[in-house]
Amino acid sequence: MALALFDLDNTLLDGDSDYLWGCFLAEHGIVDGEHYESENQRFYDQYLEGSLDIKEFLRFQLKPLATHSRARLEQWREQYLAEKIDPILLPRAHALLEQHRAQGDQLLIITATNRFITEPIARRYGVDQLLATEVEMIDGEYTGEVSGIPCFQHGKVERLQQWLEREQQSLEGSWFYSDSHNDLPLLERVDHPVAVDPDDKLAAHARSRGWPVTSLR
Repeated sequence: MALALFDLDNTLLDGDSDYLWGCFLAEHGIVDGEHYESENQRFYDQYLEGSLDIKEFLRFQLKPLATHSRARLEQWREQYLAEKIDPILLPRAHALLEQHRAQGDQLLIITATNRFITEPIARRYGVDQLLATEVEMIDGEYTGEVSGIPCFQHGKVERLQQWLEREQQSLEGSWFYSDSHNDLPLLERVDHPVAVDPDDKLAAHARSRGWPVTSLR
């Protein structure tokens, strides 16, 4: 049994769940629309460029979780999933996951987007194991602060290493599917890196390394 790792945004999804959550909040007047949309776009552009300050972004992105009750947030999340996520689930992603299941592989989604957003998306794909950026909770409510290491760039490698040690597993025979050059630190660690609908930087790197390139769109 090998470990099959999957990035989420723009890999298993035809879009970015983090960015779309921000759009949802702005569209429904939950946050200051014009300012929030501008900042949301600025951070997303930085992510695409590879210049994102993850701590600055998370202070911005997690703040709404601290200003509303968990019950209200979960109501909004259900609406967000129906409006923004269900339309961008990919049939080919379901098929790829099923292919690895049939091979007996251990499936794990690993994403920089926080668990509040991504846990129900992983469930939609039938994947139980999820490594995501964790949000601190006190007395059952979100504080808006990060708990532990953000699951981003080299942080993905650190978080995965912690998981491997805890689960007594290894990367022997492992796969990792991603669209983003931000995931190069982890792509370089696995036995079978696969570029999925890659950005330009990852596409160029994949060509130079002879990695397979595929599309789930």
